[in-house]
Amino acid sequence: METNLCVAGFGGQGVMTLGKFLASATCDSTDKNVTFFPSYGAEQRGGTANCFVVISDEMIGAPLGDVMDDLIVMNEPSLDRFIGTLKEEGTLFINSSIVKKEIARKDIKVISAPVTELALEMGNAKVLNVIMLGVYVGFTDIIPEEVMLNTIIKKLGKKASLIPINKEAFEKGLAIGKAERKL
Repeated sequence: METNLCVAGFGGQGVMTLGKFLASATCDSTDKNVTFFPSYGAEQRGGTANCFVVISDEMIGAPLGDVMDDLIVMNEPSLDRFIGTLKEEGTLFINSSIVKKEIARKDIKVISAPVTELALEMGNAKVLNVIMLGVYVGFTDIIPEEVMLNTIIKKLGKKASLIPINKEAFEKGLAIGKAERKL
């Protein structure tokens, strides 16, 4: 089994952190092979940012980015740029706080989550990526949720004050992802 994921958005939305958390959790806690390939726009904050994460039972050649099983988009320019890479029957995860376009493709599953809105309600816009990571893990069950949460806690270890809000953010996302999976 191989899963190809693209995460895309503006710089500052935590796109790379989301990808790194998923890759680290998988690499540190499973026997699967993982690659993480970041791509930054010319500007960092506010510019485009995307990354590819490949998780596989087999050896991974290279993350080519031409056919994705799953796509997470945090803004409309990312939707426009990457929607064509999502394979038929793939899953599109949308930050519905920002992405307002109607999705014309009927051959994919669309999971919408207002992650920016939820993060602002929590009082910290920077956790929107952790909410979306929860949505992804909750829906796909690609890695056990406790493994992912332990990785988040480990990665934030030096910033212990951020652990409670990130844990809450991840759990909010998990609930959304699990609810969508049951539909």
